[in-house]
Amino acid sequence: MTTGTTQYSCLIVEDSPMMRQLLVFALARVKNLRVTEADDGVDGLRKLASTKYDVIITDINMPIMDGLKLVKRVRTDPVHKDTPIMIITTEGSHEDRQRALSLGANAYITKPIQAPQVIAKVKELLKIEL
Repeated sequence: MTTGTTQYSCLIVEDSPMMRQLLVFALARVKNLRVTEADDGVDGLRKLASTKYDVIITDINMPIMDGLKLVKRVRTDPVHKDTPIMIITTEGSHEDRQRALSLGANAYITKPIQAPQVIAKVKELLKIEL
């Protein structure tokens, strides 16, 4: 690790390969951010079991375990309970947003997403200077 350079890690939990690629591509512009991909909530939890991430980005609508269940599980895990979580979803209703935030999500963005919006929010959650 180079001195003076903070390395960050991000877990993207998204069942759509196209959406995952879009997020990986956008986040490649954040310096020193290593991205790991998971294709559903269960895969995400498996990855969280072995690694601590600095930020988690998750979709809501996924097979097996949805993003809200994932947020709930992460918030009850002592290792990850304070990890910032950003939800990116097609669910744009006020109720969905409130539910996600009340479960412990730190940010909520509705699709379609713009790369600069995602980058800015990730930097804000990681407290990286913009």
